[in-house]
Amino acid sequence: MSILVNKDTRLIVQGITGRDGAFHTRSMLEYGTKVVAGVTPGKGGQLVDGIPVFNSVYEAKKATDANTSIIFVPARFAIDAIYEAVDAKLDLVVCVTEGVPTLAMIKLMDYLKDKKTRLIGPNSPGLISPEETKVGIMPGQIFKKGKVGVISRSGTLTYEICSHITQAGYGESTVIGIGGDPIIGTNFIDLLKLFNSDPETEAIVIVGEIGGNDEEEAAKFVKRKIKKPVFGFIAGQTAPPDKRMGHAGAIITGGKGTAKEKISAFESAGIEVIYEPSEIGSKLKTRLT
Repeated sequence: MSILVNKDTRLIVQGITGRDGAFHTRSMLEYGTKVVAGVTPGKGGQLVDGIPVFNSVYEAKKATDANTSIIFVPARFAIDAIYEAVDAKLDLVVCVTEGVPTLAMIKLMDYLKDKKTRLIGPNSPGLISPEETKVGIMPGQIFKKGKVGVISRSGTLTYEICSHITQAGYGESTVIGIGGDPIIGTNFIDLLKLFNSDPETEAIVIVGEIGGNDEEEAAKFVKRKIKKPVFGFIAGQTAPPDKRMGHAGAIITGGKGTAKEKISAFESAGIEVIYEPSEIGSKLKTRLT
């Protein structure tokens, strides 16, 4: 069974009239996602690939009964777009935008504490429940409906690992890119809880990367709470210290957040470590039927 998004997801695209918004709207429509509205202030009344455009998220939700939005808005406007979606009381908001200011995210996270909306991202490729719906920029053809839940900080590596899961015949229940920024709306532990409660997810894969301590905290949670098989991969194993590698969150300081440290945390928690993406198929075969 999928988590967070499924066939009942009714999607608003914030920034639908922009280049990226329009392009990925077409891709999501082709996958079968129910894109019911777009939002671009000042462009209400237009159509994009047959999708009605509204001036605000509130108007779009009221007219279409949408429950989810995805944000393709420039970084300087993205934080306001998130607030707007939260205030419209959507269930889920996915922010693809990279470069959202960290201080603004800290304030937003405090604002979200008593709200019903869950935020994925920012700097997220989105999420996909294969053969049901795609909310984001993931290449849908590499995924297959199945029983492995995937949570990732890395975009491209997610696709490679999932292609091996698919080729091994297991498929994915839901794949979520949580985003690579220092402050994000939904973390590993939040999603581990959901996958642990999903009866049709039989194994979980964590794709982490150097920097921060989210993977270490996730490992502690797995050790205490998760009974399903968990597999882990850490990107950036050969990265030099004290140098940013790609994502804003991928920086090692004071000897903390290294690949070695994260792998050690995984092993201590009983998480089976994958050193090459191609290993995941054979690893799954040892733990699943």
